[in-house]
Amino acid sequence: MGGMLETMRNAWKIPDLRRKLVVTVLLLLVYRAGSFIPVPGLDSNALKNLLGTGGTLLGFLDIVSGGAFANATIFAMSITPYVNASIIIQLLTIAIPRLEQLAKEGEEGRKIIGQWTRYLTVILAFLQAIGFYTMLKSAIIGGGGVLPFIIITLSFTAGTAFLMWLGEQITEYGIGNGISLIIFAGIVSRGPAGVRVLSNAYVSGSLGAGFFGILTILLILAVFVVIIAAVIWVQQAERRLPVQYAKRVVGRKMYGGQSTHIPIKVNLSGVMPIIFAMSIMAFPATIVQLFFSSSTNWFVRGIIDSQGSWWYSVFNAILIMFFTFFYTIIVFNPVEVANNLKKNGGFIPGIRPGKPTSEYISKVLNRITWFGGAFLAAITILPSLLSFTGIKGVWFGGTAVLILVGVALDTVKQVESQMLMRHYKGFLD
Repeated sequence: MGGMLETMRNAWKIPDLRRKLVVTVLLLLVYRAGSFIPVPGLDSNALKNLLGTGGTLLGFLDIVSGGAFANATIFAMSITPYVNASIIIQLLTIAIPRLEQLAKEGEEGRKIIGQWTRYLTVILAFLQAIGFYTMLKSAIIGGGGVLPFIIITLSFTAGTAFLMWLGEQITEYGIGNGISLIIFAGIVSRGPAGVRVLSNAYVSGSLGAGFFGILTILLILAVFVVIIAAVIWVQQAERRLPVQYAKRVVGRKMYGGQSTHIPIKVNLSGVMPIIFAMSIMAFPATIVQLFFSSSTNWFVRGIIDSQGSWWYSVFNAILIMFFTFFYTIIVFNPVEVANNLKKNGGFIPGIRPGKPTSEYISKVLNRITWFGGAFLAAITILPSLLSFTGIKGVWFGGTAVLILVGVALDTVKQVESQMLMRHYKGFLD
């Protein structure tokens, strides 16, 4: 924590980085201000009553949106349509050769893919807005109609589109990944609500009476401190593969001969597997809750009541493992690394260059990815385990902790890299 504060303090002394930090904070304040702008035609009190009877799904939507859903504001859908659109586009990139080719074309290709992602985001946002309108009919002032339908659905859609634009502005002109920081800000804003949950649980006696209740709260806080420390350790941990470069003589000079290493992070994919799995798991329940909430069909009721069940947690963990491997494959290519080593005269001691090297790197990568994915899955199902103590809806569940820590570490690393880049620029000048 001290190192993080020191990094931010040093960054503040550099005019260019100070400007970027100010821009980031101001844009996040715009996001929080927009979370209090109500959608015309919706009764927030009726919506809060609906939230209290809507099960864990609506509570989940409210946490992700930073309370915007319960207040019936324009940012009620948060950035989830953009996350879902990104998932779909990235999966299609593997299946469709044209998209795969665009992804390999550098900056121009990424711009085209980004544009398609924006179009798909607006489409998904409008469809989800229609679902919201259907679900929130009891909260519509004066009942439904064509005009309320247009106003409400377009307000929700415009809110998500604006958040998407806001995230891109943070990424381009600020510090860190804009979309991740918006999710980060939404979760942090629920901190006071989390404190109220613990306080109410203590007052109601569900944590135990008197001294035992205080002891339970202290134990819960200690567990989360340990979890935060474990998350930081895994996020920072890396496996270093030793590399030796062969000596070669060019003219009268000798090159190579030095030893170095290839750092492979235990969690190469960061927090994205959690965010993607979270969005996919919420999608079926969202559709069912929005359009079939009054149905008595056992299958429909099973999906609605699934969140918090053991099989929901198991399937969520499986999805996290899948996306951990999926992102690791995208980020790190063992064949490319092995070929680059061979071209530069490098080799891993005891391993022949070329295909044996790529196979060895793949083997090591798979092992640490299994560990990283299992850790992410274990952290994610923590709220389900915590619910057995009688505490439900705590904002700082495993998923929230991982997102908060991951985004904070990634942002600090970007600040450090930009500080280092400016240091070298000043040295060269």
